[in-house]
Amino acid sequence: MVRQTLLSSAAALLFAAPAIAQQPSPTSTTDAVAADMEGEETDRSEALAGFFQQYDQAKLALSPLGKSYRGIRDDSYAEWGEYSDASEELSHQIDRAALAAMRESFDRDDLSEADALSYRLFESSMARSVSLYPYRKYGYVFDQMNGAQSGLPAFLINIHRVSNEREAEAYVSRIAGLGEVMTKLTAESRDRAEKGVMPPDWVYPYVLSDIDNMLGQNNPILEDVAKKVNALDLSDARKAELISAAGTAWASEGRPAYLALREEMLRQQKIAPTEDGIWRFDEGADYYAALLKNYTTTDLGADQIHDLGLQNVARIHGEMRGIMKQVGFTGSLQDFFKEMRTNPKYYYDTREAYLADVQTKRDAMTAALPGFFNTLPKADLQVKPVEAFREKSAGKAFYSRPAPDGSRPGIYYVNLYNLEDMSKNELEALFYHEGLPGHHLQLAVQTELEGIPPFRQFGGVTAYSEGWGLYSEALGKDMGFYTDPYSDFGRLGMELWRAARLVVDTGLHHKRWSREKAIDYLKTNTPNPDGDIRKAIERYAVYPGQATAYMIGKLKIMELRQRAMDQLGDGFDYGDFHDVVLKSGPVPLDVLEENVDAWLAAKAG
Repeated sequence: MVRQTLLSSAAALLFAAPAIAQQPSPTSTTDAVAADMEGEETDRSEALAGFFQQYDQAKLALSPLGKSYRGIRDDSYAEWGEYSDASEELSHQIDRAALAAMRESFDRDDLSEADALSYRLFESSMARSVSLYPYRKYGYVFDQMNGAQSGLPAFLINIHRVSNEREAEAYVSRIAGLGEVMTKLTAESRDRAEKGVMPPDWVYPYVLSDIDNMLGQNNPILEDVAKKVNALDLSDARKAELISAAGTAWASEGRPAYLALREEMLRQQKIAPTEDGIWRFDEGADYYAALLKNYTTTDLGADQIHDLGLQNVARIHGEMRGIMKQVGFTGSLQDFFKEMRTNPKYYYDTREAYLADVQTKRDAMTAALPGFFNTLPKADLQVKPVEAFREKSAGKAFYSRPAPDGSRPGIYYVNLYNLEDMSKNELEALFYHEGLPGHHLQLAVQTELEGIPPFRQFGGVTAYSEGWGLYSEALGKDMGFYTDPYSDFGRLGMELWRAARLVVDTGLHHKRWSREKAIDYLKTNTPNPDGDIRKAIERYAVYPGQATAYMIGKLKIMELRQRAMDQLGDGFDYGDFHDVVLKSGPVPLDVLEENVDAWLAAKAG
């Protein structure tokens, strides 16, 4: 039944859209021609909007989770969706069919400027998707960064909202459905392992730790469902029934599947490779090249990216020596790095102290934003420590965007598992990147945009979004922050971290570096603590290419801002520039450059 619905959605794209192109010919009368042309442009715009809406619905039909992220709580709210090759193939076919139908039905030259941009961005998005499809079996099903063993429970806790009895029942159904999903994913992981696609051996202890946290006495999703159900306006008896049903669903479906997953992970651990890079796959070089192109939206090759990283590492080292001189530190840059790593005064004693300082920076930045931004988000920002069940394996910090209906705020997650990995010096830049004016501002504004297709409103371009996050760290200095030189050194440290990523990511996956060599490079060239360095290299090993997008995107935004400053002089306005960058939604870097150049041309004209 689900598959028939999806096929019907795909057919709607194939057969409904082409009729749009059959517009009546304009009459020969000049006024009538003008009127007809205006009417046809409106018709084409409405038709294109309807086409993109059909595409969005077809894709959402494949993804109950995608609906939940968007705040859609319909009949699929109790489901996980299909985790199968057939579903992935169908998604791919919908993409291909939609692209073909759009090209057949619409001539980009006949579209308005706004619609022509959507047309072009859809082509670009589909090209990136198609380029990665041949390598879909190279991804790791279970790892410490994006693995389903922690990702699906985190989804239930953070995304599945319970505001009434029906939604509580849906939560229970999803707990029961975890069994089937994990069983399918375990089988897929086993199949890929037989073909040699496994993460490195050191990944497995992290995955097993996540699994054991789910199998322990204090199950996080059972604790969460109890908390959410107890907050409902229901009788105590009904609450007890729902909580009991959740426990039964876990015991009968979820727990056995996690036990089987644990057994498979232990089996794979014994035969897992010791090499870290994806160069070891049959088509590893082509796969990595496709990933770099996808994440950076440029044609830069691995060697070029590696060299760009080395150049920026050297530049930032020079700026750091200026900070050393400012604070009167004598010794080498590496001596200063060691001081930053080992002196307890640069780290917090308690989680509460860390979070209190985040709140202080948040309040100050919030007050300063109107002076640099014309467009600000309506959605609230919540700061939240990473949950205990996944904090050991989770990244340092990350952000989750708000629901478009306002039912869920944006969330800045900070990992306080080991305070010795969370430097006081970096707190400011880290918050500016993930929170304000970084990901929360950019993604909330994007989610709140009106008049653009759903694929632009809810999609993403990594170099754009992560470039914006890193740009936001630098923007904080322009806004008057980082008054403490050690905090300013932390800003440079964060930028250095992203420059070094260009070196170690390409080192691991292109130059065949070992994890140890990559770790040594960061120890020599960055001030980050050992635990932070180890976790970062482990991230890059299982998430190839993604980390290169930050610095490449940031450099482009800074280049374009400097161009605008040079051309406009005293007429340059931060708020206007930021509107040009943000109000298109995420775009590839070449399109971003064209948008800025068009804005500058209009200002000049």
